This record gives sequence, C-alpha cells and structure tokens, in this order.
Amino acid sequence: MLADENSIMSEDYADLLIEYNGDMTVFEAFPNSPFNIINSLHAVIHIPVQEITNKTILELGYAVMPSLFGLVGEASLEASGILKIRNIPRFDLRGQGVLIGIIDSGIDYTNPIFQYADKTTRIAAIWDQTIISENPQEGIKYGTEYLREQINQALQSENPFEVVPSRDTDGHGTMVAGIAGGSEEPESNFFGVAPEAEFVVVKLKQAKRYLKEFFLIPEQAICYSETDMLFALEYVLATAVRLQQPISLCIAVNTSQNAHDGRGMTSSYLSSIATRSGVSVVVAAGNEGNARRHYFGQINTTTEYDTVELNVGEEERGFTMELWGQSPGILSIDILSPLGEYVSRISASRNDTREITFVIESTVIYVDYRIVESDSGDQLILMRFLNPTPGIWRFNVYARGDLSQTFHIWLPMEGFISNNTFFIRSDPYTTILSLGNAEIPITATAYNDANESLYLNASRGYTRLGVVKPTVAAPGVNVTGPTLEQGFSEFTGTSIAAAHTSGVAAMILQWSIVENNLENVSTIEIKNLMIRGARRDLDIIYPNRDWGYGILDVYNVFERLRFATDV
Repeated sequence: MLADENSIMSEDYADLLIEYNGDMTVFEAFPNSPFNIINSLHAVIHIPVQEITNKTILELGYAVMPSLFGLVGEASLEASGILKIRNIPRFDLRGQGVLIGIIDSGIDYTNPIFQYADKTTRIAAIWDQTIISENPQEGIKYGTEYLREQINQALQSENPFEVVPSRDTDGHGTMVAGIAGGSEEPESNFFGVAPEAEFVVVKLKQAKRYLKEFFLIPEQAICYSETDMLFALEYVLATAVRLQQPISLCIAVNTSQNAHDGRGMTSSYLSSIATRSGVSVVVAAGNEGNARRHYFGQINTTTEYDTVELNVGEEERGFTMELWGQSPGILSIDILSPLGEYVSRISASRNDTREITFVIESTVIYVDYRIVESDSGDQLILMRFLNPTPGIWRFNVYARGDLSQTFHIWLPMEGFISNNTFFIRSDPYTTILSLGNAEIPITATAYNDANESLYLNASRGYTRLGVVKPTVAAPGVNVTGPTLEQGFSEFTGTSIAAAHTSGVAAMILQWSIVENNLENVSTIEIKNLMIRGARRDLDIIYPNRDWGYGILDVYNVFERLRFATDV
C-alpha cells in the first residue's frame, strides 16, 4: 500500500528504513503499513508511532531506525589557486552550465548573490519538504517544489514570500550555497567559488518527534531524518537528469551515528551515486576533532578489560552512546555510576535489549546488543541514557576469545549533546562524521589559509577500517559568507570547506563535461585530480589523518591539465 503525504508528514507515523533492493515481497511483512519507494535500493515503511518501543532495535535491527543529521557548522579564493587559474583564458571557469546541489536548511532565494545581473534567479529548483502543497506535483511525494519560473515571479513581486513561501530560517544553507557559488560582491570582500553555477536546493524538514525522543536529541536541536536525506538525494539527482546538466553535490549535514566505516545505508548510497558520470559528491568532515566525543580502546590482555571514563555534564538530560567492536570478537560491559551504584557485567548474547534502573539515582539506561549489526557486520552496543546523573561514569569493556580486541565509542555530534559531556581519555582521531567516511565521495576538512594551520576542531581520520579520510583541506576559518540579513560575515567550520570544495568541483565539471574535455567524469576522477594537484608540505608525510592528501589547489589541478592538453 503506497503511502500518501499524510503518512510521511504526520507525527502519528514512524518511519522505518529498509533496503528492499527491488524485491516488493519485502513489504508483505508489513501488510497494513503504507510504504514509499525512495530508489531502487531503499524504501520507507510507515507504522503507527505507538509501535516504536524500547524493543524496536531488538526486533527489527539498528539500521531500520533512521539516523539523525545535524548541521556541520560552528577564505580565500587565492589560497586555493582559483584567482590564478582565472587569469588563464582557457581556464576561466566559473561553474557555467553546472548545478550545485544544496541539501540543507534551505536558501534565501531573494538574496542578490543568487541572481543574474538582470535580477532573475540562478536557482533552477527548490524542494521545500516543510510546506504541504495544496496541489501536489507529479513525482513529489511530499512538500512543495518551486521551479525557476515561480521563483522569478516571486522576485518580481512586492511580497515575494507570498508567491514562494520557502525560507531559510537558520541561515546555514544560504551560507553554504553562497560560498560554493554566490555572485561576487567585491565591496564586501565576498567571492563565491563558482559564481555562474546554478542551484538545486532541498530544504529538509525537521525529524519527527518520536525519532528525536528515541535518540534523546534535545528538543530545540536542528535535526533531520535519514529518510528525508535519501529522498532529497533522489530529487537533486533527478533534477540534474531532467535539466541535462552535471551536478556538484555539497553535503554539509552529517551524523555521528553508525559505524564510521562507510558501510551505512546513506554512506553506501553516496558512494554509489558518486560513480555516476557528471556527478561530484563532497562531504564535510565534521568539527569533532577537539570535542572529546570519541574513545578508542584496546583490551588489556592481562586484566582482560579496558576502563572507559565518561564525564556527564550537569545540564545533560539524555544522550546516546555507541560502542562498535571489530568482528569476530565479542565485547560486553559493566557500569559504575557516579554515586557508586554498580551494574555487573552484561554478558553478550546474540541480540539483546536491557532496561537498567538504579536504586538511588533517577537514571535509566537502555542497552541494545547487536552481535552482527546488519550494515557493518560488526558488533554494536547502543546505550541510551535518560536523566543521567552528573559526574564520572565508568564502563569496563570486556572481550571474549583469544583475539586482540579494539573498539570505538562515539557520542552524538555537536548540537545533540552538551559540550560538558565527554570522555576523560578521548581520542581526536577517527572523528570524521559518518557520511564523510563514505569511500568514494570527497571529504573536505578545514584549514586557516591565513597561516596554513589545520582548523583546531576539524574532525580527523582515518575511517574505522583505515580508509584515507579526509581527502583534502580547503579554507574553512574566518571565511566570508552571506547572512540572512543579506549582508556578510565570517564563518568557520568544515561545512565552509565543503562548500569551497564543491565550488571547485563545479569548475572541474564545467571544464570536463560542459566544455567537452573529459567525458564521463565522475567523483572518482575529480577526486584524483584534486589529490594530484594538492599542495603538500615537504615536512609532512601524506596521506595523513589530519590533512588527507594536502591542501586543495585548483591552479595545480589545471596547470597539469594545461600542460597535458598543450602537447
């Protein structure tokens, strides 16, 4: 039974993500539940929200619960070689004929930096998932689509938002789009990387209440669901096909959930679409490197356990913690609360769920064991803390068997947890957010182009499986970008670096596909070009977990191509 818009938008329905791989018989297991096909691999099943319980992961698996994505946020064109390359007539690339895909908080389409000189829009389409349409368009399952003609009509109106009511109320999407491809405003020291590219924009709707409550996300947090992210990816790709233009996707929303190995549902799908001709995928690495929200442990062969200490802040009302082990090893834990209440070792079984309460504390901990988590094949211990007692919590992690055992633990990303909740002995590495661990996409970290130092809070690699991430470093400290007041300000974070890199990818797509120099170029070739052209310090060994393959330099990319095409 295909779902209608109400099932997708209503807080009365929960969304379950499944990989059906084209097999429609999968839906027979949910005979009375409406469903929606996302693409040829993924679908979402809508069930009454009251059917989501603390045993849902035990009964259906971890992967069916959509991950929750937050904004990855907290300048220079010259630093990346863009101004130099524009001085070469054959390489004066400004993104003409290329789309930049923005899946984020929306866009301020009235800002002049997203318009041509004649005041018409450079935005080809906006899909606002938050606006319920009175006349749903064909192919749009929910929300409302606004095409170029409607946006131009709005721009000519005295009250544009009466014509196209889509707004960016946060500003993150507008900032990212502006840095990637906004028109130049020299008097404000603002220069978009690809100022003649056009845009396809998705404004993500907020995640449903039940999902935020299940994962204990603060009520006020800006938070998006994985289901809406997958629908958004399908939309921007379909729009690029309809318009017959190459597209540079900028992914500046991310999550700390999942195994950080590139094998999650959305991570795998990003790698899949990144192989398509005419598609570039750039992902922000994250700002978790200095946040103390990652722990790496190794079981002591003498004591047969490792002790993890976690400080919980006074203001913390709830949070999750994910422990990922390496198969075929099996891990188990015990717990000591700040007030001295002890929970003895919880032995690992095939799959299990526990509710742990305390005598003198109001804390409740829900523990889910997955010996073989479906996406990664590795062990997951998911802990959800409700009303945690402030102070130092201690967990002994035990291993079974005679193999060397290591494990990782991640807390939620920025915005989803208090800054005062952190590991005492944290590890700054393997902190790249989940989508940034996808194997094929370009993962951008941030550096300060004023002194060529790495951004202090940038997430660092590698992936949990040792794949080299990040890919390159791009300007991401004190970079000028647009605000919702249609002015400009300085921004810092890896989302800025991702936007910058996406603009450079649009330049490469223009030269490769629009100008017919490299046929069938995909993210794979674009990434290799960026790696070859990256600037590297002679005193640093590359690749490495901080810088990846070096500093993004598009001049070096095209300088090598120029010599290659001149022979």
